[in-house]
Amino acid sequence: MPSHASAEKRIRKTARRTAVNKNRKSQIRTAVRKVEEALAAGNQEAAAAALKTAEPQIMRGVSRGVIHKNAGSRKVSRLASRLKKLKG
Repeated sequence: MPSHASAEKRIRKTARRTAVNKNRKSQIRTAVRKVEEALAAGNQEAAAAALKTAEPQIMRGVSRGVIHKNAGSRKVSRLASRLKKLKG
């Protein structure tokens, strides 16, 4: 158990930040899953629309430190590549 007020506060702050980051990561995973489902179904319009909403969420997660910069770029790149392959 923490024995200082500052240590107790760090525990409270860490718990709040963990909850926020967990929520953001969940939103990113949901957005990516929607793109992948549209790609699997072969629906170009839905996949393009889903990618258009997923990309800002991924990059927002990068800027907020939820995921690494290269991981975010890799996800966007691979999804865009799969969409391009589906189109033609």
